[in-house]
Amino acid sequence: MHDLVIRGGTVYDGTGRKPIEADIAIDGRTIVAVGKVEGGGREEIDARGQIVTPGFVDVHTHYDGQVTWDPYLQPSTFHGVTTAVMGNCGVGFAPCKPEQREWLLGLMEGVEDIPGTALAEGIKWNWESFPEYMNAVEASPLALDVGLQVPHAAVRAYVMGERAPALEPATEAETEAMARLVVDALDAGALGFSTSRTLKHRDKHGASTPTLKAEADELHGIARAMGKAGKGVLQLIADFKDTDAEFAMLRGMVELSGRPMSITIEQDDRWPTVWKRVLDNIAAANEAGLPIRGQVPPRATGLLLGLTASLNPFVMHQTFRQIWGAPLAEQVKALRDPEFRAKLLAEEPAYPAGEIIEMICTAYHKMFALGEKPNYEPAPEESVKARAERAGKNPREIVLDLMLERDGRALIYFPLMNYHCGSLADVETMLTHPNTAFGLSDGGAHCGIICDASFPSTLLTHWGRDRTRGRKLPLEWLIHGLTGRNAELVGLNDRGVLAPGMKADVNVIDFDGLTLYSPRIVNDLPAGGKRLIQETDGYTASIVSGVVAFRNGQPTGKLNGKLVRGAQARPAGARISAAAD
Repeated sequence: MHDLVIRGGTVYDGTGRKPIEADIAIDGRTIVAVGKVEGGGREEIDARGQIVTPGFVDVHTHYDGQVTWDPYLQPSTFHGVTTAVMGNCGVGFAPCKPEQREWLLGLMEGVEDIPGTALAEGIKWNWESFPEYMNAVEASPLALDVGLQVPHAAVRAYVMGERAPALEPATEAETEAMARLVVDALDAGALGFSTSRTLKHRDKHGASTPTLKAEADELHGIARAMGKAGKGVLQLIADFKDTDAEFAMLRGMVELSGRPMSITIEQDDRWPTVWKRVLDNIAAANEAGLPIRGQVPPRATGLLLGLTASLNPFVMHQTFRQIWGAPLAEQVKALRDPEFRAKLLAEEPAYPAGEIIEMICTAYHKMFALGEKPNYEPAPEESVKARAERAGKNPREIVLDLMLERDGRALIYFPLMNYHCGSLADVETMLTHPNTAFGLSDGGAHCGIICDASFPSTLLTHWGRDRTRGRKLPLEWLIHGLTGRNAELVGLNDRGVLAPGMKADVNVIDFDGLTLYSPRIVNDLPAGGKRLIQETDGYTASIVSGVVAFRNGQPTGKLNGKLVRGAQARPAGARISAAAD
């Protein structure tokens, strides 16, 4: 008698092979059979007419605070995620001296748009060092597995104090101290080290992230120490203004350490071709035998604008600021008042020079009605600009009308990154590049303006089933990217493939009925903090280490997850068939 048997599903095993009809038997935390299973199970799932996949591995989340109080890590677990890796982009909460706590909270609030009040209420700060932080996460109840990376900003501030946010260069002694902290974290089980070199990352007061101008000596010193330790992956984001010089410095980290690196790849309208040059450099590095990947998204990085969100196209209007922060019903009443409305629409606000807020508020060709079942590849003729031209109206009128739908709860979709050409053609190039991996969901972050934790569902539904404005991609290839390939990217070789001997993380999915709904605002963070969540129908069961942890995305109450400490080797007895080409 097996503990669990999944019967008759169409099994996509995570290697990229074509699917097979098969049963899966699980005993304890391990898959013991894939094929025809004769014996019964103490629990059985009828998967006929459904697909069966490994659990999804999300390598780019920001649940660093939430993981200490929330065992379920929604919204990622609405979307089949059974392993979440956090500590990305150089931000996190350890190591941290007591006097630095408020500053680290402000950095995370600014960089990742997580309410500082929620973090302050939810985080108990029962740690100082990174190993102590890992112990605190390990002691927290978890419904899924989590992996941690050590963040450069926290390490830099711990060693350099006020000189870190002042963007001063590290001394040789400070670099050696940082390297020791990183190696201590890796020895305790951190999966890797992350940093940020982008002007987009600023604290809540507008100051740049303290790692922005870290020099080659500092980065190379840390990388060299990781190489001597023989542990850990490297993860980072950079602007690549001086593309080749910046990449050469980052490439040096891999050359010195021998450790794998992944780099955020996004297309920015202001520099629309830089991403191609970065991918060319990544390809050249791989030809030289250096393990560098681009982390790419499956859709545009999409802002959600509206009265319930953190931003909307009228936030710079002084007339709107009279009601901003008022209860939603009061805002709606004012915006429906003809006199107030006319004054608002006629106003010409002043935008700060050089800031992205002007584009967000006025780029009407990139504003689209989101709808109950969102379309993440809308055509240009569906934009606010095109609708206004057809109606002979000011586009502000269209924006205001859209915002007032659903009694002010409607959202406008603004594809900020990766939509320069008005489609996902550039994203398709990113996804299918031989040296990229699926990432950048930012689960747990950007709580009031972005909800990209649903990226796994977009990969399945849009790219694998529904796309009409370009080619679809093979489902077995998409699932391989979400599972086996992502697990390998961060060194978790015990999962991501459905085969005897492998960890029993499994999704059973009603693929034909899989439906992604519009994001919505809820106020369920500590201190009543708000966040966007996005739910689905179709995830029949998500199994973590042999136990059904989620049914249709909702928790069962089973807490079978754990902190993953360090890279995980392929189980000695695993029997995995060769992947398809």
